[in-house]
Amino acid sequence: MDLHKNNLTSGRLPAYSDRAATGIAGLDTVLAGGMTAHRLYLVEGTPGTGKTTFGLQFLLTGAAKGESGLYITLSETASELKAVAASHGWSLEGLSLFEMINEADLNPDYQQSILHPSEVELGETVRAVMARVDELRPSRVIFDSLSEMRLLAQNPLRYRRQILALKHFFATRNCTVLMLDDRTSDPGDLQLHSIAHGVISLEQIAQEFGSERRRLRVVKMRGIKFSGGYHDFLLETGGMRVFPRLVASEHAIDFDDAVVSSGVPELDALLGGGLVRGTNTLLSGPSGVGKTTTTIRCILSALQRGERAAYYLFDEGIGTLLIRSRALGMDISSYIADGSLTLYQINPAEMSPGEFASRIRQAVEQEDRSFIAIDSLNAYLQAMPGEKFLLLQMHEVLTYLSLQGVTALLVLGQHGLVGEIRSDVDLSYLSDAILMFRFFEAHGDISTAVSVIKSRTNHHARTIHEFRLSARHGLQIGEPLQDFEGIMSGLPSYRGKTPMLNNAA
Repeated sequence: MDLHKNNLTSGRLPAYSDRAATGIAGLDTVLAGGMTAHRLYLVEGTPGTGKTTFGLQFLLTGAAKGESGLYITLSETASELKAVAASHGWSLEGLSLFEMINEADLNPDYQQSILHPSEVELGETVRAVMARVDELRPSRVIFDSLSEMRLLAQNPLRYRRQILALKHFFATRNCTVLMLDDRTSDPGDLQLHSIAHGVISLEQIAQEFGSERRRLRVVKMRGIKFSGGYHDFLLETGGMRVFPRLVASEHAIDFDDAVVSSGVPELDALLGGGLVRGTNTLLSGPSGVGKTTTTIRCILSALQRGERAAYYLFDEGIGTLLIRSRALGMDISSYIADGSLTLYQINPAEMSPGEFASRIRQAVEQEDRSFIAIDSLNAYLQAMPGEKFLLLQMHEVLTYLSLQGVTALLVLGQHGLVGEIRSDVDLSYLSDAILMFRFFEAHGDISTAVSVIKSRTNHHARTIHEFRLSARHGLQIGEPLQDFEGIMSGLPSYRGKTPMLNNAA
């Protein structure tokens, strides 16, 4: 009692307030530095979620800092653990592996068989663990797994008492302990949650198409302000990588909200002066109408000003994009070569929303990209049908880009060429400005029209203009067209007298 009082009155925190870093990329960020040392934690998840990798990575991180580690396994052999480590390029040299059941236990002549009554076998298991810990004095311990302990106990009361006994034992030995559990118990059984100092839950979700998604949630962590909610993570060669959930409000900076040119004076006039830093512009229209080419023109203008840009391409191949841009006099290959522009070919069936948001953060914060293009939102939103709340995640991404002063262009394809034009998703409320593209008929010719239908920052033009792409002139925008009919019905036609760009050429 006196010792506790002295610690509080002296202004010094006790030794157990030190953090034990997990070494897992992103997870220590979620935990604001790591776990409180010398405590017992529960890591739960169904088979295949990555618990073993989690445990090994935790021990190896400690070993790199000179902390001894012990892996106690009741379910896997030492050779299996070494095989898991080898698949990540790790060596377990320097770590202690303790198999609770070895070949001697399976020998019929052994003095005690594995078929002993459960209470005898459970007591022997716990005593063996304690003896090995007292022998090795490890700083970090992995106990894999609690399902075997639960089966040996058979009785919930006996099981809880044994876990409490182990918790007290480890606490007196200054061990940071991760107990792994495969969730074979009743899903409503929260006994372990109440005992553990912290709980991390791992999940694996099968998708109807594409690879499975993995995510984790910090259920509780006493004495630590952690980032709540679900965080996507990957299991890859080299270990586990967590993508902390993006909270845009935590990343605001001061920036100059200047108006910059799109590279086409006529388009700047339509937009009320140009593109505004810290805003996003939605380019909406049917396939083939010129949305991607307009985006490339705006990016090229930013690159020529000395900005750095990132282009996230979901639909079109990078090779096709480069060929088409070059044919229209907008060669961007030199900027790719010097690193000013990075093109990312994204396969949304293999990428979680959390990883995508993490890539954008990396581009902005580590690579100093101030211009971002996403082409297209259709693929991002529709190629992950099993994901929920994607619109909310996209809202968080766009808010983050705005608070970072990044100029963003978003391409949204619409269904149909003529007649009713519609989108699977409505992103108009997320957009600061909207450029609408439409095909229309005039004098027996199929042409393209462009207009600005929304801008939160500028007084934009409300007129409709012809839009044309050519190898000779690049991107052209004509004079305002009068006497349009059928714009809202989806069958636009033009019966005015303003000269068309193709006739004026």
